[in-house]
Amino acid sequence: MIRASLRSLDEADRARLLAWRASPHVSAFMYSDHRISAEEHDRWFNGIAGDSRRRFWVIEADGVPVGLTNLADIDTTHGRATIARYIADPAVRGRGVGGFAEFKVLDHALLQMGLRKLWSEVLETNAVAWRLHMSHGFQREALFRGHVVKNGQPANVVGLGLLSEEWRMIRPVARQRLIDKGYVAEALDGPIPD
Repeated sequence: MIRASLRSLDEADRARLLAWRASPHVSAFMYSDHRISAEEHDRWFNGIAGDSRRRFWVIEADGVPVGLTNLADIDTTHGRATIARYIADPAVRGRGVGGFAEFKVLDHALLQMGLRKLWSEVLETNAVAWRLHMSHGFQREALFRGHVVKNGQPANVVGLGLLSEEWRMIRPVARQRLIDKGYVAEALDGPIPD
């Protein structure tokens, strides 16, 4: 059983996130192909503080940082936000850590924050990510053809959306699936740092 949790970012994560973003395990699924410089990363990292439209959490497995999840473009007027996540440590992939992180952020955004919709854009070739979203109730809403350029070639992007009422319906199934993988109810149902 993996003990997974989410925690807020801190200064000690600065270098770790730059290394993760440069890792081929992560960069293969990002929109951009260029190597992120330390200066570019510092501008991004420094911009997180005080930005009410973005929230980031480090994903930990057995007390070790293994990935990042976030909400972006938080729009309280329209009640929506974008959700994203990556698992940087290949050793924990396939063990439900991404599903755990998604479950926690869905609960936080749609139940605690009271948002009515979450949205995600995923490279069409990243079937693991968009299938995970769909297993949590997301519906495929769009196919953006040739939306980004990856490795010099146009790449399609899948747009997925989840409404709060859909999450309320599928939440018990998603919760049980994680419990069946060994995650404890207290970890699933407890709040995450805001």
